[in-house]
Amino acid sequence: MSLLEPLAGTVPAVWEKLDDRWNGPLGDKHLERLWTGGRWLEGPVYSPQGRYVLFSDIPNNRILRWDETSYQVSAYREPAGNTNGHTRDQEGRLVSCEHGNRRVTRTEHDGSVRVLADGYEGHRLNSPNDVVVRPDGSVWFTDPAYGIDSDYEGHRAEIETEGCHVYRIAPDGAITKVADDFNRPNGLVFSADGSKLYISDTEEATIRVFDVTGDGTALSGGEVFAECGNGAFDGIRLDTAGRVWGAAADGVHVSDSDGTLLGKLLVPEIVSNLCFGGAKRNRLFLTATTSLYSLYVNTNGGPEAYDPRG
Repeated sequence: MSLLEPLAGTVPAVWEKLDDRWNGPLGDKHLERLWTGGRWLEGPVYSPQGRYVLFSDIPNNRILRWDETSYQVSAYREPAGNTNGHTRDQEGRLVSCEHGNRRVTRTEHDGSVRVLADGYEGHRLNSPNDVVVRPDGSVWFTDPAYGIDSDYEGHRAEIETEGCHVYRIAPDGAITKVADDFNRPNGLVFSADGSKLYISDTEEATIRVFDVTGDGTALSGGEVFAECGNGAFDGIRLDTAGRVWGAAADGVHVSDSDGTLLGKLLVPEIVSNLCFGGAKRNRLFLTATTSLYSLYVNTNGGPEAYDPRG
């Protein structure tokens, strides 16, 4: 793996507090710019056992790896199918959305890549965007058309699925459509117990919240949880207090569990996605246009499907 020169530095961490329910210090006073030099960065996922962050540089068709111990960035996979979002399953395996290859894949422990989904009812998927794993082992992903809209993030093509939908892959591999009333579904995250699913719609600039049915196979509800006042929501995560952290044009919007906007972390680049990592899950990692940032905060992120820290 070739090493990419780490162009690090710091910028002020500017918090805009909008509600008194968020009291006290919000974290570091500076954002660390861990690396810059991408074209459109996306999909950060933290590896607690390896102490690194993987993230996508979609137009440059590569997955990059930032090492927490050395601060070095290297190419993890190139070419990478114009990969976008990532997560980890209960075994710690990497699950990825590939724009260019129009599929969801899993990287096995031996390094081989297994296709989990590349079509629905005989039609090719659009360009899977982001992915999460529910506690029952099912894989849920969004499928907007950004990767087939042009050749910039994938390969120009026609939509075959009659729209941009949200899908579920059962533990046995069966694929079902769970939401079909989105314009451009994008980021998604489960509540800690898997009973609710939050999904952002970039075209509508909203986050919606759904109830997961008792058997864990379908959704109900879908009310608007939050509206983005600057640009549109992209990737989303939850902290252990049930607050929703949403990537937006001006930074990160933090909403209380009732949808009230508590505050914003203002970032000098458009933020595409985020994740929590570090030894205590209190280090926020952001992919923002050309750069990877991090910030220690005074809250803890909810765990991914696999996390040896519990």
